Amino acid sequence: MLAVLQKWGSFVRFSHTVFALPFALAAMCVAARDHRGWPGWRTFGLILVAMVCARTAAMAFNRIVDRKFDALNPRTARRHLPAGQMSLFEACTLCAGAAAGLIAASYFLNPLCFYLSPVALVVICFYSLTKRFTDYTHVFLGIALALAPVGAWLAVKGANVSGLEILQMSVLSVAVVLWLIGFDIIYALQDYEFDKSHGLHSLVVAWGPKNALQAAFLAHMVMCGMLFAFGLLCGFHFAYTIGWLIIVACLVLEHWVARRRSLNWINVAFFRLNALVSAVFFIVTAAEVVFQGGFHLR
Repeated sequence: MLAVLQKWGSFVRFSHTVFALPFALAAMCVAARDHRGWPGWRTFGLILVAMVCARTAAMAFNRIVDRKFDALNPRTARRHLPAGQMSLFEACTLCAGAAAGLIAASYFLNPLCFYLSPVALVVICFYSLTKRFTDYTHVFLGIALALAPVGAWLAVKGANVSGLEILQMSVLSVAVVLWLIGFDIIYALQDYEFDKSHGLHSLVVAWGPKNALQAAFLAHMVMCGMLFAFGLLCGFHFAYTIGWLIIVACLVLEHWVARRRSLNWINVAFFRLNALVSAVFFIVTAAEVVFQGGFHLR
């Protein structure tokens, strides 16, 4: 059983959950501010289950529909499906089971989450098809990732959200979309030649690596502005400002690495620095919610 779980975790790159999960947990803390950032163990557990199931379903779907391209690409040829380490039936079963898990967790959260769960599944899986017909595939992936904080917020509050909370959710969601666009463009540099020769779309293919990197940097700088605005809307102060400066430094370093190092360094820029960005955001947001006793725009 442990071997199977390890294989499944590797198949869907479970470690990459560190990107979306901290933003979801940060949104959960802000939504539960009236309870000092903690919605209760039941809600917390269901949010975790929903998050893990949603990402597992999306990644499994991605591996399934991209298996033929993965087999042709030297970088991805050793993935589970093209390498024969997992059968297509097993992958489809995992995808369907995770999708059912998301719907079940949403059912036990509240009616709004339950009704929206099929929509969320369509959105997070649809990204995997976009590289076949649009250069803006990164935007669709960003929207899929941005559903994480929105879903966590609605898991806590249901339909009982104020106009201010809708604005806060919207600003945070746009920040996540821009963040994803930036680092997914950097990640797509690895497959520039392969995607170009096989008719797959991305902004790197459409604009060339240099112009795409400039767009990625612009997206990340605007993202920093949106995160700053989110802090203002939430009435955050010192801790959040320190975290925001760390995030800006990480993003600047990420682009320095992407521009001045070889493609072997892209995984450093992609995984480690962006994992740090999301972790820092969660830590300082939770700290502000728990310990702040000052002004709240509420």
